[in-house]
Amino acid sequence: MMVRFLFNLFLFSVLTSCSSQVKQPVSKINGISFVASREVIDSSHIQPVVALHANWTAVMPFGFMRSLDTTEIVFNIERQWWGEREEGVRKTIELMHKEGIQVMMKPQIWLWRGEFTGNIAMHSEKEWLMLEENYRNFILLYAKVAQETGAELFCIGTELNGFVSARPEFWKQLIIEIKTIYKGKLTYAENWDTKLKVPFWDQLDYIGIDAYYPISESKTPTLVEARQGWQEYKKAILQLHVKHSKPILFTEYGYRSRDYAGKTPWESQRVEGEVNHQAQENLTRALFEEFWHEPWFAGGFHWKWFHNHKQSGGKEDNQFTMQNKVTEEVVRQFYKSHQ
Repeated sequence: MMVRFLFNLFLFSVLTSCSSQVKQPVSKINGISFVASREVIDSSHIQPVVALHANWTAVMPFGFMRSLDTTEIVFNIERQWWGEREEGVRKTIELMHKEGIQVMMKPQIWLWRGEFTGNIAMHSEKEWLMLEENYRNFILLYAKVAQETGAELFCIGTELNGFVSARPEFWKQLIIEIKTIYKGKLTYAENWDTKLKVPFWDQLDYIGIDAYYPISESKTPTLVEARQGWQEYKKAILQLHVKHSKPILFTEYGYRSRDYAGKTPWESQRVEGEVNHQAQENLTRALFEEFWHEPWFAGGFHWKWFHNHKQSGGKEDNQFTMQNKVTEEVVRQFYKSHQ
């Protein structure tokens, strides 16, 4: 028992020492994920973001795939919503910058019927090569837009572990290509449970995690219970930071305002009823209190924020947005105090 205790003490000392040697971000990324709008937006749609004291926003153009094994990616076409294509992305970034809000450009793939992008897989080498070429065209377009608009951070992909694991050399080369076009900081948004399988963290500036960790099985977790649920996950996250000497960024974080929101927080299907604002509030507070004070933690982007603020969220809504719920005020006060 004494040997095990001394080993754990030694390991903690090493982790803490290594962590303190890494250059840390000057301020936290207090971000929101700005959902693409169907219609053109203007400065009035940005004011609620300013009022939240958010200093970053994720702008998310979309490419669409019909199935897990299709090679085609449809993007930047007129049939898409204004905010999902290049025109809307450029204008949204311009509006954010005018208000002093920094931007993470985060191009994403959406699969028909909402299937999980981490399961994308091709059946042959020919199909993989076709997918690679299409993804390269998609991502390099928005790397160019990010450079031209002055976006401060570029996310090279979101929750694509099947693709990443099967084709690591493609991704390593893609990062090199991106760096010839885009001169800002880079990250990648991996799902919480597959973050250790990413082979290119050392090529990026931030380790990006979509932080939908299952931290509680309670209907309404208490703040203490939610914080306790983070402890083992937090150790693993710290170890990942130490291994690669990169700050941790929650490229997405957040909870639905529904019963059992901490049990399977990645679930997004629509269900009626089960509205539970206390669960969302407690889980959000716990995440803030566990991470925002850590020097190795860069911050994160709350999922998600809609442009039409007055019509979004509200008392009867059980989805992820905090808008017009008690959690909005929780985030506002926390962001205000952690600029």
